[in-house]
Amino acid sequence: MTNTVACAEKADVILITGSNTTENHPVISAGVKRAVESGRTKLIVVDPRYIKIAGFADIFMRQNLGSDVAWLNGMMHVIIKEDLYDKDFVAERTEGFEELKASVEKYTPAHVEEISGIPADLLVEAARMYAGAKVASILYCMGITQHTSGTDNVKSLANLAMLCGNLGMPGGGVNPLRGQNNVQGACDMGGLPNVYTAYQAVNSEEVARKMEGAWGVEGVSLELGMKATEMIPAAHDGRLKALYVLGENPLVSDADLNHAEKSLANLELMVVQDLFMTETAEMADVVLPGRCFAEKDGTFSNTERRVQRVRQAVEAPGEAWDDWKIIGEIATRMGYPMSYGNAEEIFEEIRQVTPSYAGITYERIAVEGLHWPCLNEEHPGTPILHSTQFTRGKGMFHAIDWQPPAETADAEYPLYLTTGRVLYQYHTGTMTMRSEGLMDRAPESFVEISPKDAATYGIEDGTRVNIASRRGTINALVKVSHKAVDGTVFIPFHYAHAAANKLTNAALDPVSGIPEFKVCAVKLSAES
Repeated sequence: MTNTVACAEKADVILITGSNTTENHPVISAGVKRAVESGRTKLIVVDPRYIKIAGFADIFMRQNLGSDVAWLNGMMHVIIKEDLYDKDFVAERTEGFEELKASVEKYTPAHVEEISGIPADLLVEAARMYAGAKVASILYCMGITQHTSGTDNVKSLANLAMLCGNLGMPGGGVNPLRGQNNVQGACDMGGLPNVYTAYQAVNSEEVARKMEGAWGVEGVSLELGMKATEMIPAAHDGRLKALYVLGENPLVSDADLNHAEKSLANLELMVVQDLFMTETAEMADVVLPGRCFAEKDGTFSNTERRVQRVRQAVEAPGEAWDDWKIIGEIATRMGYPMSYGNAEEIFEEIRQVTPSYAGITYERIAVEGLHWPCLNEEHPGTPILHSTQFTRGKGMFHAIDWQPPAETADAEYPLYLTTGRVLYQYHTGTMTMRSEGLMDRAPESFVEISPKDAATYGIEDGTRVNIASRRGTINALVKVSHKAVDGTVFIPFHYAHAAANKLTNAALDPVSGIPEFKVCAVKLSAES
């Protein structure tokens, strides 16, 4: 996030897209609702479903799946044509404006309506509302990123924010809401194949030499590793021989699960380190018992870049170890001694090699966390990014054209499927499905369908149907709902017994490598 969670309540206008905020981020949604109900903040929601937060919106726009670049370009077309953009910000702090202006010229409201289904007059109203705000905040989540055009979608949101000068001040920003705890921290720590900590490039000679000095080694590779979504086909083809899975359950969370399962079965060795015997752990050659958050010390870096202390509250069961201790012991036995006394020792090493964390100490975050970048021990932290300039100097507009999703509906598979979450389950249910109360609330998978589509298919609420794509078939309970749009069904991805990801398309965003979880073609049939 460029801004803090609390900043949203200081916005004149909040734009939420690709985020079922009330179910996925209920605490953040409470702040949004509080701001709207106070009368000081207007809300625009763009989503293919009439989600709960849409009930608080001044403007709700329901877009066709995979049309986000189109409607964002359409808003920018209106803002530029009506001379509503922030000319001073654009002139002083950005570059590439003329290219952007030329690229959005053809995205008239009428043209965007043909692509997105959003009524032209509603798009114009939303553009005027966003541009007319003194300060506006954008909140988004995986409904924006989990597309083959996910990177383009995010760049388009950044274009819109820069066009209206909504960066670098309280209440503004482009703010991704992280889907799971410490996802931000994992990325900060180099949990990506192309970067070390603080997003320092793996293929940089300078960075590699710095890491060699810190670790006392020579010959650190400049070669990029595989993305997680590249590992599955590599396992299938025999190019990847072994896989170490830590706190992840890909046999429920990965796209095109039937292919993923065949690929993992082709490995010579799979090690899983987790709290419970997950679907993936059941396939593993070795299972290592880790500890949960309440059983260990350390830090989490949350969605607003705040680094916070975590303290052990209870003893771990059985032979469960701290994750760092397990990893360190494996490294030691493989010939590289990795001996630490506790989590703070590791954090001190992190500070030495991670410029954005250099000023953060356990003592400084004993009571309240600090936002990175925090460059030295006198630095107060940075709650709001880009207040005076962008990391690269001037912000770069990207001229982006809309591309359709990788798979579209046709005569054989006439419906679109999109996936997501429900309030009472968390990710693949590894923990929540062991909670009796939560299972009472959300015990099984379902397919959400509009009343019109239900009538067309002759199916009723509470019955069961088969849902099939080109990759697999599942059986689920029917939920007829006005949240759904005609022609599109929704299935939560949590449930292994009716895994939505047996249906989803593994087509990848060419930059991020994220699968297109949010769009694929399916068909329904009565339970046999």
